[in-house]
Amino acid sequence: MSGHSKWATIKHAKGLADAKRGKIFTKFIKEISIAARMGGGDPNSNPRLRTVIIKARAANMPKDNIERAIKKGTGEDGGAAYEEYLYEGYAPGGVAVMVEVLSDNKNRAAADVKNIFAKNGGNLGTSGSVSRMFQRKGTIEFDAETVSEDDVMEVALEAGADDIVNEDGVITVTTSPDAFAAVADALNEKGLVSLSADVGMVPDMYSPVDAETAAKVAKLLARLEDNDDVQNVYSNVEYPEGFEPEE
Repeated sequence: MSGHSKWATIKHAKGLADAKRGKIFTKFIKEISIAARMGGGDPNSNPRLRTVIIKARAANMPKDNIERAIKKGTGEDGGAAYEEYLYEGYAPGGVAVMVEVLSDNKNRAAADVKNIFAKNGGNLGTSGSVSRMFQRKGTIEFDAETVSEDDVMEVALEAGADDIVNEDGVITVTTSPDAFAAVADALNEKGLVSLSADVGMVPDMYSPVDAETAAKVAKLLARLEDNDDVQNVYSNVEYPEGFEPEE
């Protein structure tokens, strides 16, 4: 578990390199737009939109970008209409992978995802073959060197968090999807600045792999994440201690 947690944190929270920031913001724009289109542009009455905005702010996305994305979703600013799709499959070593897609072209997205799996030693599965291994949860991460675990625990549990774990220098708060926004707001109001905030699929169990397989899995996941139609990629891989993926 620690190998996965450490890698996920480095990559997802601290690893927001400038070169990838534009791509990350593009994914948030799509996610905000579809949330606004489905539930309206007011985050106070649209829990899904509110959740995405919290995630975007945790990634330091500018307020103007968020507001433009909301207008695009509500039809005030035009733009393409995105639809949601979910693909399930396996990476090398039998690692379970879930791919969430937001696209204006289903055929293109499906072909791209299938090709990425095929060219990188994986294969697509049937609907439900992988999703049963995951649960949707909220996670909020803090740097244990700059934030007090006691402060986080006191505020988070009072606001409705399920669990707090301090591991590899990162304090991770886990919530139900419904409690995510309230917990994130409470922590923010106390001035506790997070590394990341997200609602996503968390595996029930992790699948350990050796170094050779780890490199193949990391390559497949990276190729999926680099695709413009792919919104989120989740897996149950547990990388070996000390593993560093190639850039």
